Formats: sequence, C-alpha cells, structure tokens
Amino acid sequence: MNYDELNKQVLLSTFERNPLFFVAGIYIHIPFCKQACHYCDFHFSTNTQRIDEMASALIREIDLQRHYLSDKKIETIYFGGGTPSMLSAGHLESLLHKIDQLHTVSADTEITLEANPDDLSLAKLIDFKKIGINRLSIGVQTFDDGILKFLNRSHDSQAATNAIENAQRTGFDNISIDLIFAIPDQSQKALTRDLELLKKISPNHISTYSLTIAEKTAFGNWLSKGKMKPASEAENARQFELIMGNLTSFGYEHYEISNFAKPKKYSRHNTSYWKQLPYLGIGPSAHSYNLNTRQHNVSNNALYLREIGNGNVPAEVETLTKENKINEFVFTSLRTMWGCDLNKLQNLYDHNFEGTHTTYLHQIVGQGLVELSDNKILRLTNKGKLVADQIAMEFMI
Repeated sequence: MNYDELNKQVLLSTFERNPLFFVAGIYIHIPFCKQACHYCDFHFSTNTQRIDEMASALIREIDLQRHYLSDKKIETIYFGGGTPSMLSAGHLESLLHKIDQLHTVSADTEITLEANPDDLSLAKLIDFKKIGINRLSIGVQTFDDGILKFLNRSHDSQAATNAIENAQRTGFDNISIDLIFAIPDQSQKALTRDLELLKKISPNHISTYSLTIAEKTAFGNWLSKGKMKPASEAENARQFELIMGNLTSFGYEHYEISNFAKPKKYSRHNTSYWKQLPYLGIGPSAHSYNLNTRQHNVSNNALYLREIGNGNVPAEVETLTKENKINEFVFTSLRTMWGCDLNKLQNLYDHNFEGTHTTYLHQIVGQGLVELSDNKILRLTNKGKLVADQIAMEFMI
C-alpha cells in the first residue's frame, strides 16, 4: 500500500473517531485600510474607491469556491485584513448571507470581525451585532499615545478605551484585544501599564505580538537607513516573560505562543489552524487548506477583481507532500498548550519523531526547553517559548 492510500485510510478512520474533522472555517480578507501602519506588511490598499466592487467580488468568489470544503459544517467565520471594520454592516451581511446560502452553518458559529478602535462607534457596533457578528478582535496595540503615533496608528488611547466600552455596552461579551511589544524604546514600565489596563478591562482574549520589522514597510526603510534600532533579543525576551507572568497571574491561559484566553475562551477559528482543520480563504492574499493542498490567492486587488469578474479564482495551489504535512503538524501543534502528540504523528504519517530527533530532543529536554510526557505529548516550557521558532526549525525534515 503506498503512502497516499495509507494516509487516506488513516484520515478516514480519524474522521470517524473525531467529528471535528467534519467541520471547517471560512476566512475573508478585506484588503483596505485608512492608512498604513509603519510595521504592517499584510496585503491592503488605502485606496477605497473600489470597496463596493471588492465586496461584490468576495461574494462571487464564495460562489466560485462553493465546493472547496465539500459538505463540511462551517463552525467559524473570520473577517480579517486589512481593516474589515471599514466595511458597512450591509456589506458584511451580504457576505454572511451568501455563506449561509451555500454551506451548512452551525447555529453557534463563531463570527469574528477584526476592527480598528476608531471604526467602532456605538451605532456601527449595534449594526454589527444585529447581523450576527459575535466576536470582536480590536487592534488596540498599546494604550500609550506616543507609541501609537510612532506606529502610525489611526487611533489614540481614548478612542481605544471608548471602543471597548461601546462594544461591552452593546452586548459584545467575546472580545479579543491585540497588544504589540518589543517596540523600540518601549520601557518595561510602559508595557506594564498596558497590561494593568488589560487586567482592568478583562477581555476574554488577548493576542500579543513582538514587533517585527519587515523589509517593505516604513520601519523596514528606516532600519535600512539607520534611522531606527529594533529592540534587542534580550529585551524582547524580557518583555515576553513579563507578559507571560502578568497575564497568567490575571487568570489567562497561555494556550498558544502569541495568544492568551480566559479558560475555554480560545479563538475557535485560530485554534482550527493550529489543529490543522480545513478552511477556505476568500479575497486577495487569502490562504486555503483542505488537508491535502494549500492554495493562496493573488495579493493584488486589481488582478483579483479582474479574474473574479472573469469567473476565475486567481490562486496558486500546492500539493502537500508527506514531509510538508509532518513539518506543519509539528510546527503548529508545538506552539499550543496541547502540545505535539507524537503518537498521533506516528499514526497519521508513520513518522518516528523520537527516533529521528533523538540527540536534539534529549538536549532540549535537558535544557528545560521542552517537556515530554509519559503519553508522548511534547510541550514547550515557558523558557522554550522564548525560542519556539528556533526549536521548531530544528525539527523540520
């Protein structure tokens, strides 16, 4: 029996034992922003003249991709970007209606909208709530006005506070807040103030991101010209340790490297990525995954609109090899508090992880970077989380 046939049989038996494999998520990329944050290298445009045309094209792509997830039940819908809160409630409602027409959508589907604080007026929040948005991911980043200006964010700290209060007043009880750290010249004192404010606000979920400086950004340009100096690795580690210590003491579970949640209040959509469940990506630059292939749409608004208008999905498709699947399994699962299940890895892909990585595994266990349980679950320690990507890269085959 060849690998593909064996893998198919193993996956089918897994589906029978675990109904989660019959569910899927949909991600919709909204490629517009009011202005460019100095650090952001996601795909977006600040020219919003074609926003109505884009909304129609997204609906058309949902139709064109109707068979991608076959008959799986939709458990999560995520509007990301860009800045999805720039769309009207009418745009979002039309997209949700098209999904509902073409797919079986769970009654308790998690529907997340990424939003900038300055978009979240009370009236707009009421409209979002009315059409079924039940989770907000608010891009606060920091409550320090000086740092917000340095990042070129479109809001200030008062707008962030107002947005959160308005969301809570409107009845949104599932709120996630983004926090950036390791910003040049950001003091531990400033970061501690942010954490104390988050403790007071007490959102269900907090996502934390170390500032990375990408080449094709304003910060990347400044760095190349010597106009800015990134935080050192040591400072980055100190700030992340501060975050881990504070948020866990506040009662949050550190369930994924960058994410903290109150007990059982994890992002269901993002958790599906880390547990390698299938999802469909709609819009320019969006990615899709169906267990055997990955595809990503073109990161060009004009080309995307033209091709969708012609009835084509402008995407490149990659067929995943056995090695690809093993590497992705290890990389994604190791980032989570559930860890990398070596028995499952063996059953799914006939991969003897311990035998392949004996020396390195023994080394990092001894260094206190990972723990290997008796039932073969490999987990990062807090110390290991500081060098998670480095560890994962050593495990790639």
